[in-house]
Amino acid sequence: MKEAIFKTFVSRFLILILNFGLVIYSTNMWGSSGKGVISIIIADLSIISFFANIFVGSSMSYFARKFRTEEILSFAYIWAVLIGILVPVIFSFSRSAEYFYFLIALSVTSSLLSANINLFVGQQNIKLFNLYTILQQLVHIVFIVIIVYVIKFASVNAYFVAQICCFVLLFIASFFQISKSLEVKKIAFSREIGLKLFSYGWKTQLSAFLQFLNNRLSFYYLEYFKGIVSVGIFSVGIAFSEAVWTVSRSLSVVLYSDVVNSTDSNNAIEKTKISLRVSFLVTLLFLVIMLLIPADWYAMIFGKDFRQTKEIILWLAPGILAIAVSNIIGYYFAGINKLRILNVKSLAGLLFTIISSFYIVPKWGIKGACIINSASYCLSSGVLFWRFYQITEFHIRDFILSKKEIDLLIKKILKIHA
Repeated sequence: MKEAIFKTFVSRFLILILNFGLVIYSTNMWGSSGKGVISIIIADLSIISFFANIFVGSSMSYFARKFRTEEILSFAYIWAVLIGILVPVIFSFSRSAEYFYFLIALSVTSSLLSANINLFVGQQNIKLFNLYTILQQLVHIVFIVIIVYVIKFASVNAYFVAQICCFVLLFIASFFQISKSLEVKKIAFSREIGLKLFSYGWKTQLSAFLQFLNNRLSFYYLEYFKGIVSVGIFSVGIAFSEAVWTVSRSLSVVLYSDVVNSTDSNNAIEKTKISLRVSFLVTLLFLVIMLLIPADWYAMIFGKDFRQTKEIILWLAPGILAIAVSNIIGYYFAGINKLRILNVKSLAGLLFTIISSFYIVPKWGIKGACIINSASYCLSSGVLFWRFYQITEFHIRDFILSKKEIDLLIKKILKIHA
């Protein structure tokens, strides 16, 4: 597992760099207003993805070794297309129709690709999972360069066109790899399997959706009370948060893949604690680095509108660290099919966000949104910590790498550079 964690960490570090590059480019290319549009559309896409993920998300991973691929992939693909069309149509009644067709294309293609990637996780093919997660960033950037500088299409729409092209290409490539082991004659639609996929999927996605609302409601409050520009400025700080979280989320995926395929509960807890301390220390390191960077550098890198970025990161830092660690524990509970606690922690954070945002965001704007997010993250994470340490003993060493683990990490790094 430690080798898988290390490889996943390296891949997530590459994604972190690519993601920062994309954020820097988009803020300089399209400004705070364009970044605000991108953030709102991606937030809408994320909401749609939660509905799609009932079949294409963790259900694919959880049941990958329990049923034949032909029996679960067919459900996932059909659901991806239906939700990818239906939910944007519902959204169109309350939001601008300007990006309606982009949203449909993004929803369908991203969901189809997610089905394939999550299947790799369930099959414990972490190598392919890491590869396609990196390629989602890298290929997106390549298509942006082609569309903006070769085709000469430079509006903010280029961002979405490039992302659609990226999803399509990666879906075709990943399906080609999956199809090598598929038998068309065995494709079937079992009511029993469909109900099991749905039952597990909606329970995990309910928690994820509540947590997403907890993460993203501030965007909509800021847009309503302070305008789209404030969303663009605030979104850069959130982009830093999510870039840092790619490490913990990827470690969580490795852990989840191991837990759902394990019958030893003590071993699963030990693996959770290993992932927990790696996530804690790496996230802390990234936060220290980001807070040491002078505020003027952020303005120079992202544009003069983004001088507040360092202050935003500072206010978000406690919550970023809390979520980075609780992500690990959350995936442990998902892996052992204990989903109620995930819903409880997400609901606690969401209720706090909804109630406090009405009073704080109109008064304090971006700073208020940061304080609310950070406090909410700490509250929801605290619920998970409390439950996890009810079933296991708490030790300070859970957050400190052992000498043996440090030596192993150094050897791996030296091996890469040899």
